[in-house]
Amino acid sequence: MSLIDYLDPLVAAVLLAGIYAAMSIGMTVIYGVMKIVNLAHAGFMMMGAYFVYELFERFHMNPLLGASLALPAFFLFGVVVYLLLVQWLPKSDQPTLSSLLLMFGFWLVLQNVALLIWKNEDRSIFTPLTFSVIRLGPVTIAKVRLVVFTAAIISVIVLQVVLRKSWFGRAVRALIQNPYAARIAGVDDRRTAMLSFGLGTGFAGFAGALLAMLYSFSPDFGRPFLLRSFVIIVLGGLESFSGVALGALILALVETFSIMVPFIDASYQPAITYGLLVVVLLVLPRGVAGLLEKKWRVA
Repeated sequence: MSLIDYLDPLVAAVLLAGIYAAMSIGMTVIYGVMKIVNLAHAGFMMMGAYFVYELFERFHMNPLLGASLALPAFFLFGVVVYLLLVQWLPKSDQPTLSSLLLMFGFWLVLQNVALLIWKNEDRSIFTPLTFSVIRLGPVTIAKVRLVVFTAAIISVIVLQVVLRKSWFGRAVRALIQNPYAARIAGVDDRRTAMLSFGLGTGFAGFAGALLAMLYSFSPDFGRPFLLRSFVIIVLGGLESFSGVALGALILALVETFSIMVPFIDASYQPAITYGLLVVVLLVLPRGVAGLLEKKWRVA
């Protein structure tokens, strides 16, 4: 194969990395502030897909607009879930069994609610963009993937600005770096945790809505993307927001180029993703971002 033959999969990987970053950064926010491994993340993404589907089917709303509405709607939903369930969990500096069981149980509840309402049939969203492409020399880009990538990247950039410039962002970063010192300095950890959980849920719903424009979905929709989110945040160093983008790019490149290897079918992608997670946990427990930071300090 010539170098030109690798351009298409390279562009596809970069576009995929954008949506992977958007779907994972919410989990990073929640883990960083609350040390909760949010297994319900998959359920929130699945509900986000059905949210934009209903708006599209019932009101003929543009799916991109529907995805934009999913962000505030799921933010409020996340705040409600926090007030009703999450705030009663015991506070800890490490993930606890009670938080894992609560989030896993809530994921099952969301799945069963979706089964009751929408049954177990695959749904899809088709628009004029779905089958349109842009040709740039030897590279072919699906317009819907470009639109989804642009929306995902804009949302991640806006979140980065908020986390760096606002009082909420300073509180989040303070709690991630040193929760005890942050409380002494006057950070309201309960309010910050509530807003963080709402923000993480909002980004999960938003990402699910964007993914619904690319893939068919059912009540089990979020499961494979939950595994990918785990791999991405582990690659990024668990609590690093900039590391999420790096982890998303690495995973997207591995998944995209793995199918070009002889005897490896696209159906093996979940196994490849899980294998990458195991390798990173064993070799780079602090993620690639942690390794880079260590090298910079040594230099």
